[in-house]
Amino acid sequence: MRFTQLSCLCAAVAAMSVSTSALAEQKLFVYTSMKETMIGKIKTAFAAKYPDIKLDAQSAGAGKLMAKIAAERESGKILADVLWTSEVPDFYQMKAQGLLLQYTPAEFKSLLNPLPDYDGSFTAARLCTLGIAYNTRFIKEPPKTWDDLKKPAYKRAFGIANPALSGTAYMSVAMLSKAFGWNYFEALRANGAKVGKGAGQVIDDTASGDLAASLAVDYITLDKIGKGATLALSYPQEMLLIPSPVAILKNSANVDAAKKFVDFLLSKEGQTIIANEGTLPVRTDVQTPERYKLPSAQDAMKRAIKIDYQQIMAEKEATIKKFSEIMQK
Repeated sequence: MRFTQLSCLCAAVAAMSVSTSALAEQKLFVYTSMKETMIGKIKTAFAAKYPDIKLDAQSAGAGKLMAKIAAERESGKILADVLWTSEVPDFYQMKAQGLLLQYTPAEFKSLLNPLPDYDGSFTAARLCTLGIAYNTRFIKEPPKTWDDLKKPAYKRAFGIANPALSGTAYMSVAMLSKAFGWNYFEALRANGAKVGKGAGQVIDDTASGDLAASLAVDYITLDKIGKGATLALSYPQEMLLIPSPVAILKNSANVDAAKKFVDFLLSKEGQTIIANEGTLPVRTDVQTPERYKLPSAQDAMKRAIKIDYQQIMAEKEATIKKFSEIMQK
């Protein structure tokens, strides 16, 4: 009889322990447009440091994630605790709508900050660069300036993603038009420049030889080079640099866990994972591996074409319309 009572007591204690463990576990929802290999490594490292937090990363394009958040907001509850994408204007819009929690990361002083009006609503977690990807089978002399794309070697052989379909393409078009004027795009079109769909598609077309070169995102190009594509990436002096901000949603039910995730993402460990995936970190004590041949984050910041995010948000419709008029006539 005593054995049966003892067994029941042990079972009750075990059940209580499981229940307590379940209550202690926190669930964190991160919506992100970052590539899945990077997110997978960050999830593994974060879980090792915070085993009591179950991280659920929802990966999709930034446009789809914003539509998801809008639908959730309409239903009365945004499920996302953290948002991490490269669509900087989205973060300004959400800030204006009062959806973001102000939080300055613990190691902010160790970070490069590309946002001139920073107030803690969102923080750059990596720096995405766009350069000129070219197929080394056809282009033997790397393009050194943006004007090189007007040369005969690129006639009917340079591609750029449609800014109406690609957020990074829109940011790039906005920066180039501010820096060089619409005459620059007139010259590209006169040389037969082509408009593709997504950012990945124009790089695929360059790798296959359908194009000789394209306006290209760093990590997508470097992934293809790593898989054997005959591509190289060149950066003119005036660099296209797009931050990828991370933000905590104000009505998050898991604010403490969200802060831990943001701090981890911006820690030396988190930034090393980002750098090893072929994109620029925002910490000065982390460098990308030499095999990627990327400029340093500090150098990229100095060379970056300046951009007013509030202005490009207001001008988006007009900019896309002007681009289409020039490039599709």
